[in-house]
Amino acid sequence: MSTPILATKLYIPPPRPSIVPRPRLINRLNTGLAMGGKLTLISASAGFGKTTMVSEWLAHCGRPVAWLSLDEGDSDPTRFLVYLVAALQTIAPKIGVSVLAALQSPQPPPTETILITLLNEITTISDNFILVLDDYHVIDSKPVDNALTFLIDHQPQQMHLVIATREDPSLSLPRLRARGQLTEMRAADLRFTPAEAAEFLNQMMGLNLSTEDITALATRTEGWIAGLQLAALSMQGRSDTARFIKSFTGSHHFVLDYLVEEVLQQQSDRIQNFLLRTSILDRMCGLLCDAVLLDSPAAGQETLEYLERANLFIVPLDNERRWYRYHHLFGDLLRQRLGAPPALAEYHCRASQWHEANGDLSEAFHHALSAADFERAARLAEAAWPVAEESFQSAAWLVWVNQLPEGVVRSRPELCFQAGRAYSDTGDPKTSEIHLQNAERALAVAPDQSRFAILPGNIALTRAYNAQVQGNLMDAVKFAELALQLIPEDDIYHRAQAVITLEFTHWASGDLDSSLHAIRAWMADMHKVGNPIFVIASAFAEADLLVALGRLHEAIRAYQQALQLAAEHGAEAQQITAHHHLGLALIYHELGDSESTAVHLQTAADLGKHTTLVDWLHRWKLAQARFKESAGEWDAALELLDEAKRNHVKNPVPITRPVEALKTRIYLKQERLDKAQEWAQEWAQEWGNSTTNEVSYLTEFDLLTLARVRLAEGSFAGVDELLERLRILAEAQKRQGSVLEILLTEVLAHQAQGHAPQALAALERALTLAKPEGYRRTFVDEGEAMRLLIADFRLTISRQPHPLLTYADKLLAAFGSPADSSTATPPSPLLDALTPRELEILRLVAQGLSNTEISQRLYLALSTVKGHNLRIFNKFQAQNRTEAVARARELGLL
Repeated sequence: MSTPILATKLYIPPPRPSIVPRPRLINRLNTGLAMGGKLTLISASAGFGKTTMVSEWLAHCGRPVAWLSLDEGDSDPTRFLVYLVAALQTIAPKIGVSVLAALQSPQPPPTETILITLLNEITTISDNFILVLDDYHVIDSKPVDNALTFLIDHQPQQMHLVIATREDPSLSLPRLRARGQLTEMRAADLRFTPAEAAEFLNQMMGLNLSTEDITALATRTEGWIAGLQLAALSMQGRSDTARFIKSFTGSHHFVLDYLVEEVLQQQSDRIQNFLLRTSILDRMCGLLCDAVLLDSPAAGQETLEYLERANLFIVPLDNERRWYRYHHLFGDLLRQRLGAPPALAEYHCRASQWHEANGDLSEAFHHALSAADFERAARLAEAAWPVAEESFQSAAWLVWVNQLPEGVVRSRPELCFQAGRAYSDTGDPKTSEIHLQNAERALAVAPDQSRFAILPGNIALTRAYNAQVQGNLMDAVKFAELALQLIPEDDIYHRAQAVITLEFTHWASGDLDSSLHAIRAWMADMHKVGNPIFVIASAFAEADLLVALGRLHEAIRAYQQALQLAAEHGAEAQQITAHHHLGLALIYHELGDSESTAVHLQTAADLGKHTTLVDWLHRWKLAQARFKESAGEWDAALELLDEAKRNHVKNPVPITRPVEALKTRIYLKQERLDKAQEWAQEWAQEWGNSTTNEVSYLTEFDLLTLARVRLAEGSFAGVDELLERLRILAEAQKRQGSVLEILLTEVLAHQAQGHAPQALAALERALTLAKPEGYRRTFVDEGEAMRLLIADFRLTISRQPHPLLTYADKLLAAFGSPADSSTATPPSPLLDALTPRELEILRLVAQGLSNTEISQRLYLALSTVKGHNLRIFNKFQAQNRTEAVARARELGLL
C-alpha cells in the first residue's frame, strides 16, 4: 500500500512581503554554498526566524530547491524516505520511482541499499540543487539519523543539504566541521542587531520608538525575534511604550503562552523539574546544579549539555562549556512558573553554601539574601569587605549591606565599622560617622569583647581620615594620634595608615617634601606586607606631589615604575592604573610631546571605562578641560569643568586648584571680565569672613587668580606685594611648580604696569627655573602676551651666547599655529582599543603589505585578515587603509 503524501509538507514557504533585509546572513550562507560544503546547519531555539531566514535566502540563491517540512511521524524510517523522495521529485519528477516501489514492497531491502539506489539517481540530476529539511528536531529516531548520516557521507557534488532545527541533530558534525564541509548559523547569528531591531519595530510593525527604547527592548530580548514581535504586538495602540518596555519580561502573557506551549511543555517531567529549580541561578555549572537539586536522577553537567544540544534557551558563558545561563526571557518564565514553593529558601541556601565553598562570596551573599537568611548574609558581607576595600570596590560592597535589615547591621560591631569605612572611602564622612557610632554602641554590648580588639583603633583611624577629607586638620591629627595609641605594634598595615594620615596634613599646609616622604614610606610598608595594589594606587599621589614640586621627569619615573609593577601583577592590578596613564598624558602635554600624550590618553580612556576608583570621572573631566583650554576651545573646557565639579568625591588629597578659579581664568581668556569679577567678589567676601584668611598653599591658586582679575581690571594696588608673599612662601617650601606659576603672573603684572625691565627680569628667572624640566605648555597657554615677552627677551640675549637662548627658541616655536602638533588638542581616543593581533596587522598594513602577504606572513586565513581590517577601520572610523594608518600615526600607535 502506497504512503499518501501530504503536499503541503513539500511547499517552500514564500518570503514574507515585509521582511527585514539581512544581507550579512545571506552572504554567509552564499559563501558556504560557493565553497562546496555539504551541509548548512541552522540551529536555534523557537522564534529565532530560522525558516524565514532560509526561505528568504532560497528565493534569491539561483538554484532549484527541494523542501521537506518534517513532523513527528517522519521518525519512521520508511515514511521519512518516502517523503524525502517526494521532495526530490518536485525538482526531478522521474527520480526515485524504483526507490518508492522498494519502500512499499512487503519486504523492503535494507535502508543502505535503498539509499545507494537513490544516491545513484541523484547523480543524474544535471543542475546543482538544494535539499532542505525543516524542523529536524521533531525526529526522534536513530535509524533516520543513521540514514541521513549515510546520505551526507556519500552526497553527490550537485546536492547541498540544509537542516533547520531547534536542537543539533545526531550527525557527525565534528567531522564535517573539521573538513570544512559545514556552514553553521546559530542563535548568536540569527538574533537581530540593534539596527535590524529598529527596522523591524518601526518599519515592519508600524511603531515609532526612540533609539533608546529600541536599544532597551533589543537588550531585554537579546535580539530574540519572536520576543521582539510579541512585544511589538503588545505595544500597538499603547501610549506608554517606554514604561511597557521597562517592565517587559518573560511573565508577560504573550511571551508566557508562547514559551510554555512551544518549549516548556515539550520537555519531559525530569527536564521541566531541572529547569524550574535551577532558574534561581543567574549562572550555573553542573556541580552547582547538583548541589541545588541534591536528588536529581542525572548529573547536572549531563543535563546542561543536553539543554545546549536541544537549544533550550541556554547560553554558554565560556569556551569549555562549563558555565551557562538561561536566556533572560526564558529565565523570567521559569521563575514565574516556579513561584514560591516551600523548598525555595532551601534551594537558595544550598546555592549560597556552594558558592561560599567555591570562593564566590558575591553569589553566596545574594542567595543568602534571597533565602532571607540575613545572619548568614551579614557574615558573608563581613568576609567580603577586606577584598572589596583593597580592590576599591567600597561602593559596590555598600550596595550589599544596604539590602540587609537595619537591625541586623546595627547588631554587628564589625559590619557597622566596615560600613563606616566604606562610606568614608566613597566621600561621605557624615554617613560614615553614623555607622562608626553604631559600631561603638554594638561593641559596648558585645558578649565577647576580645573578638573586636582591633575595632577601637580602626574607628579612630577612620575618623582621622574623615576629618582630613573635611579639611579639619586639628581633628585629623587628634584621631590619627589616638589610632596610633590603640592599634597594636605588630599591625603594620593600620599603623602605616595612621602615620600617613598624620603626614598628609602637611600636604594641605604646603610642606610637600614631608608629604612625599610619608607617601614613599607608606608605599614601602605596603610592599613589606605584600600589598602591591596599594603600592600601585599610591603612586599617582606620589606623582601629584612631584609635579607640584616641579619635578616632572621624576614624576614620569614614578608613574612608569608603578605601571611596571602593575604589569607584573596581572590584569587586576592594571585596572587601577587609569590615573597613572592620565597623569602621564598631562605631563607629556606640558612637555609638548603630543604622541606620548595621545598614547597614554587613549590607554587612560580604555582603563577608565572599567576602573573602580571613585574619583576617576572627576580627574578625567579636569584633564579633558585642560586639553580643551590649550586648544582654545574655551566653552567646551567650561562645560567639562562643571562636569568635573559634579563628579567630585571627597578624599584626603587637598583641592589646590578649585574648579571655580579654573573657570575664572578661562573667563579672562574669553575677555568676559564681568564673569571673572563675579567670582572675585564672591571669593573675596568668603575670604573676609573666614577665620583662616591667610596666604597659604590652599589659597595660593585662588589668590593668583584674584591677582589676574585685578590685572584685567587695571587695578594694580597690592598685586605686587601679594605675589611676592606667595612666591616667598612657595620658595621656602621648595614648591618649584608654584614658584614658576607665580613668577609668570609677576611677569604679566609688571608688563601690565609698563615695567618692562622688571617683567623681563622675572621672565628670566622663570625660564631658568623651567628649562631643566622642559616646561612648555605653561608658557604657551599664557597666549600672545607671553609670546611677545619671550621674543623680546630673546632679542636682548641674542647678541652673545646665553644658556637660555635655545630654550627660548623652543618655546617660541611651540606657540606656532593652532594646528601645530604641539599645541593642538590630543587626538580623540579610540572608541575601543586595538587587540595585539589588530595592532600587528595594522603595522604590516602601514608597511604596504597586501592582505594576501599579511595572511602568509602571519599564517592566517585571508578571510581572517580581512575581518581584522574591517574591525580596525571601524575602531578608527576610517574608510580605507590610508585613513586608518593616518589616524594611527595621530594617536602615536605607529
